Amino acid sequence: MAAKKHKVTQKERIGAVKESSSVKTSKKHVRYNHDDTGPSLHFSEPEVIYGYKPFYMDDISLLNRSKKGLDAKAALDFLSLSGFTQDEFQETFKTTVKTIQNHVTRELTLDAALSEKLLKSFALFDKGAEIFGSASNFHQWLNTPAYGLGNQLPFGLMDTITGIQLIEEELIRIEFGDLA
Repeated sequence: MAAKKHKVTQKERIGAVKESSSVKTSKKHVRYNHDDTGPSLHFSEPEVIYGYKPFYMDDISLLNRSKKGLDAKAALDFLSLSGFTQDEFQETFKTTVKTIQNHVTRELTLDAALSEKLLKSFALFDKGAEIFGSASNFHQWLNTPAYGLGNQLPFGLMDTITGIQLIEEELIRIEFGDLA
């Protein structure tokens, strides 16, 4: 007699992710999981970053691509790469994951401002992963007070372009050993 297969529900998946999460925060966060009804694409960090790298390699490319707008899927790719919870993503990008999912379903592009912030964030994670060894390690650093940022959490600065630039500058200081 064949065993009956158990379909894992979204609630069970979220619970499992919460249990396996090593990031401790003061807020309750739910990690984003792709819906099982669509095609499941699993990319490694370099593959995800590489797909967007041509768009942020220089300021002109970043500007032109931002004005055209990124496919909404880029936001989900960033969410997957970054390890951000839904709350962290929503706090940073001032939009909901549900809105992004609706945009993906309707094959819409993101506006210029959100596209620019996403591309800057991809570039930031590219640099952070290079310095800290992985996007996961970089995400952990984002949630640790940084001396060069006035002992603020770098994550708290990611909601503005200026904040992202300040984090980039701090990463460059770390990269070259200028921690004072």
